[in-house]
Amino acid sequence: MMATTHALWGMALALPVIAAAPEYALAAFVAGLVGGLAPDLDLYTGHRKTLHYPVYASLAAVPAIVLAVVFPSTATVALAVGLGAAALHAGSDVLGGGLELRPWEGTSERAVYSHYHGQWLRPRRLVRYDGAPEDLALAGVAAVPIAVAGDALIAAVAVGFLTISAVYVLLRKRLAALAARLARLLPAPVRSYVPARYLEA
Repeated sequence: MMATTHALWGMALALPVIAAAPEYALAAFVAGLVGGLAPDLDLYTGHRKTLHYPVYASLAAVPAIVLAVVFPSTATVALAVGLGAAALHAGSDVLGGGLELRPWEGTSERAVYSHYHGQWLRPRRLVRYDGAPEDLALAGVAAVPIAVAGDALIAAVAVGFLTISAVYVLLRKRLAALAARLARLLPAPVRSYVPARYLEA
């Protein structure tokens, strides 16, 4: 799924905080945004393996949520939402496509690495690839309640992410071709740092 979809769903985890403890809403939204995006910082170094922990992040989120409920504070609420968002990101990647430059071709059987199982989990392809129309629909489902319930700043962030998502969906297949062409133009010493999927296309 798109990074923006993960970010929006991470932010959506903060929605219950608005109802239960609105004084922590901003911290929860920021934590959801950061937690939703953070796993993809491994994009160029072991993508969906280095920072993706579908099982361990989920296990870590449970006591963090309990702690936030029992001892609510800015720190505990942010920790709970942030870990929950990171767990949701890693876990939901199995619902998408594989780890190829053109995931709509369905050639990769690697969706996300489970450190708990010591193996790659296969893609379910319910969202065929990042940037597919159904990916945009998921982003919209999360963005609408965030925009309605959040303050002006949070609503603007949600609408901004949804807009970026829509543009990405329109350009997705062309961007893959462009990335492959640019990767081949890089000098050899730099090319060694580029993920193999860009050079094999």
